[in-house]
Amino acid sequence: MIKNRRALFSFHWTCASFAGFAFLAGCASTHIDAPKPTGWIKDEVADSYVFGYPLVLMEVARDAAVGTDPGQAPLNALRHAQALPPVGSSNPPTPGIDTFDSSGWLDLAAEPVILTLPDSHGRYVDARALDMWTNVVWSTSAQIGPRSSGIREQAIAFAGPGWQGDLPANVKRVDVPTRNAWVTVRIQSSAGRDVTAVRKLQRGMRLVPLSEYTSDKRSASIAPGGNAAAAAALAASGSPAAQIAALDAGGFFNRLAQGLQDNPSVPDDPHALKILADLGVKPGEPVKLPDAKDVITEGMADGRERVVTPPPNLLSVNGWSWFGDGVGNYGPDYALRAYAAYEQPGIGTKDDEVRATVTLDSDGHALNGANRYVIHFAPNQLPPVRGFWSITAYTKEGALGESAPARLAVGDRNGARRNRDGSLDVVVSSAHVRAANWLPAPRTDLQLVLRLYAPKPQATDGTWQPPAVIRQ
Repeated sequence: MIKNRRALFSFHWTCASFAGFAFLAGCASTHIDAPKPTGWIKDEVADSYVFGYPLVLMEVARDAAVGTDPGQAPLNALRHAQALPPVGSSNPPTPGIDTFDSSGWLDLAAEPVILTLPDSHGRYVDARALDMWTNVVWSTSAQIGPRSSGIREQAIAFAGPGWQGDLPANVKRVDVPTRNAWVTVRIQSSAGRDVTAVRKLQRGMRLVPLSEYTSDKRSASIAPGGNAAAAAALAASGSPAAQIAALDAGGFFNRLAQGLQDNPSVPDDPHALKILADLGVKPGEPVKLPDAKDVITEGMADGRERVVTPPPNLLSVNGWSWFGDGVGNYGPDYALRAYAAYEQPGIGTKDDEVRATVTLDSDGHALNGANRYVIHFAPNQLPPVRGFWSITAYTKEGALGESAPARLAVGDRNGARRNRDGSLDVVVSSAHVRAANWLPAPRTDLQLVLRLYAPKPQATDGTWQPPAVIRQ
């Protein structure tokens, strides 16, 4: 994907001087340097932007999440959400309302960090860890079976590069190729009285360094000082993606160089690092970009466009689009990795979750809450899951609607009713509809997100297809 640097060249030219009637008086050869081509700079800036985008995004997200302010937690500690996202929230875009989320950022330089999870007694729990290049290094998806979406009690030790040592009995080791990592835990909830059971599970979680774990020194769970304060703090600085979009070339590549010092590229790619070095970007060193400002600006614009453009290996049917088998462990597919980091930060593997999005109806028109739509799932077309599924409506920008009903989701965990033949109809409209599965929508252009928690293989191999959204 990343192009080789084009060779620079110079040329000589020869002149002759004449006197009188074209009498050849002499000829001299003069060395003149032609302008050095700069096309390679634009190409390599764009390629390097796509290559480094996930690491820069994770660096910015970590810096925003780590601390002692409301909505933050120190390194190697968990922050627990105490309520579902507020109405109007768009940070992150299309926030989920099916689960209460806990998260923590790890620093593995000195020693492993251990995550302990309680037995969920059959309740759906999705836990995963990502390295700083957004590859999933561990998740609980394999523990979810066809009859129970819960997890058992367990302890996981995340060990950084090169760590050697012994772990306590019954602690599973997971090697992480980067110094930092991101852990998330999501617990299914129906809100209301169900919140008490969720918080009990949250209190049973623990994230501590190995030395603290073995000393049996109990640390308190970290919780924000209110979701409103957390949302306000994040909105003030902008989402990580928005912060990166505002960086110029110097700002972006300096962040990348800083991140590479502790979090080397995964997979190891000497060619990509060679191209970065050609641009003056080396791990842990001040960046010295070429003296070609206009060309670099063009390369940055090209890179930004490529990051936000869906790659061709996304699955797309009936207006819906979603990630297939390659998500979560990308190898050298840097285009898919960058787009996934931009579009769905923290996304897991094909076994963790599928999130399909649609913005157009079956006729190609933009979805709008002023209209009424039907999504008809045939009996053999229901979302294939080991966990559960839901559909939620958002504004075009990814925010929960301003009216409280727009926060509702329709799915198999909140009363979705089938027709007599086993099929299922979801009716989408901002106006109240007397239908078994009415999904309230914002009174504006909107998008629908269909989430499959612990999906079956046919959800990501192209076998299963979600139905079109039909305007009535």
